[in-house]
Amino acid sequence: MDTIAGMTDLSAPITLNDGVVMPRIGYGTYKVGDDEARRTVETALELGYRLVDTAEMYGNETGVGRAVANSGLARGDVFLTSKLWNDHHGYHKARAALESSLERLGTDHLDLFMLHWPSPKQGLYVETFQALLEAKEEGLIRSAGVSNFLPEHLEQVHAELGVWPSVNQVELHPYFNQAELRAWHAERGITTESWGPLGQRTGSLLHEPAVVEAVTAHEKTAAQVVIRWHLQHGCVVIPKSSHAERIAENLAVFDFALTDEEMARIDALDTGERQGIDPGSGER
Repeated sequence: MDTIAGMTDLSAPITLNDGVVMPRIGYGTYKVGDDEARRTVETALELGYRLVDTAEMYGNETGVGRAVANSGLARGDVFLTSKLWNDHHGYHKARAALESSLERLGTDHLDLFMLHWPSPKQGLYVETFQALLEAKEEGLIRSAGVSNFLPEHLEQVHAELGVWPSVNQVELHPYFNQAELRAWHAERGITTESWGPLGQRTGSLLHEPAVVEAVTAHEKTAAQVVIRWHLQHGCVVIPKSSHAERIAENLAVFDFALTDEEMARIDALDTGERQGIDPGSGER
């Protein structure tokens, strides 16, 4: 089992394949409105989060940017991530969209910028990623990553550009634990980042016996147990909540560790079925 518990300090940041240092846990803002994002991101930063994940498609970059500006933190102390939406694939469109994201966020650079989906029917993801690499050379972004890419898409990027993206942010939770993809990433130095980490589209993960038993053993919440599971598998994880108490709880996961047996029992919840869209389907 590819758990890293006991081998490394999971509260310490992870170093990406391009040398950029990234926190292992962050605050996700999917389905958080612009006004709400300003409030919740401010709360998250006050509570100690230093990674904030947004996207052009989320429609909340302005609110996120205002929260970062109002936090009192130096810009270099916040790892700010956004993503390029599918209708901006292509070299020139990507560059313009990046500049628009920077303007909305009120910053001169992003720490990580990702292609949100490969959109393989467009056939432009390699060209678009090239635009990200050039933006990195210019200092507009520090690291170039992707989201929802399959190995075939990553291999095409590598074949044509000679680099692996630093991060692939994918649907990942105990119901869809992506063990093969995680191992494939690790062999190539790509960091796996989990979206939808609590698998709540079905609403039952946090009540699974394997999770509940770990909750009892460690006196933690079910969400904390699942977040810890992600961390022990070496993933960066970006849970989301709009409630200050839960935002705080989701970060309090460094004072316990799941046993190998507990990890294996949670691993066994895997169904092999996505809750979101299949990146190879062409729907995005």
